[in-house]
Amino acid sequence: MTLRHFLKDSSISSPEQSEILRLALEIKADRLKYQPLRGPKAVGVMTDKPTLRTQVSFCVGVAELGGYPMFVDSRLAGVGQRESVADVARVLGRQVSAIVWRTFGQDRLEEMAGLVGVPVVNALTDDFHPCQVLADLMTVAEAVGGVSSLSGVKLAYLGDGSNNMAQSYLLGGALAGLEVVIACPAGFQPKAEIVAEAAALAALAGGGVTVTSDPVAAVANAGVVATDTWVSMGQEGEADARQAPFLPYRVDGEVMALAAPEAIFLHCLPAYRGKEVTAGVIDGPQSRVWDEAENRLHAQKALLIWLLDQAGRD
Repeated sequence: MTLRHFLKDSSISSPEQSEILRLALEIKADRLKYQPLRGPKAVGVMTDKPTLRTQVSFCVGVAELGGYPMFVDSRLAGVGQRESVADVARVLGRQVSAIVWRTFGQDRLEEMAGLVGVPVVNALTDDFHPCQVLADLMTVAEAVGGVSSLSGVKLAYLGDGSNNMAQSYLLGGALAGLEVVIACPAGFQPKAEIVAEAAALAALAGGGVTVTSDPVAAVANAGVVATDTWVSMGQEGEADARQAPFLPYRVDGEVMALAAPEAIFLHCLPAYRGKEVTAGVIDGPQSRVWDEAENRLHAQKALLIWLLDQAGRD
């Protein structure tokens, strides 16, 4: 059995990412074409953090693949407190075909993957949000004419460069051959080791990565402009202190005017209109956030199909 996990964006190669994205586009055109979980087989969908899109897209997706989405509120289960991650892994691994986990530390996810014996999918950690970036790349591919047209597209992300979305944009965008530019204030840059890994991946895929404090230069001629909340889960106590440093990175009409004429806007949601983005942008004609949210479903189904196929090989 070839057991593969999706713990961060670079858990897969550039060709594998392209394969998954093409499958996602195929699935979107025919949602019930593939049903590898017929039986139904169960997939554990666990969450330690508040969720809307993750819960909905994975539960609907597993059902459309013919399976049973077993939603586990891991706060209620007490994973890591009432029961160790190791013990939970040993229990679940005998009963489910895959684990999807939205949690805090990346180490928790890696511990689960090392013991569970079935594919593990990162549905969000403090460091990475790779399923969201798969959906974002799918959304960009729809806008530019397909997966083969992703290479060379400039994606400018404005905001907190140290959060999971910025770091996943670096890795996932680099794999796709994008020119990824992260514009963020001092003190909020991505981890140096992630920037280095992304730069190495970009060199192989024909793209590039840049981290800057200049939002104007970042957005210039970009085909994609993206942002995220300035206050991630667990940082609510920093909300007031974050306003001043992040205000120059707000995405408004003037910022979008600096991008390419055909540029699209992305936001993983939830969004706070008037803070990281204005209502005129997120609700305007360049916004693709609702396509992006829907594409979580299709991209994640494609990912699960791919992981299950890998696990079924000798």
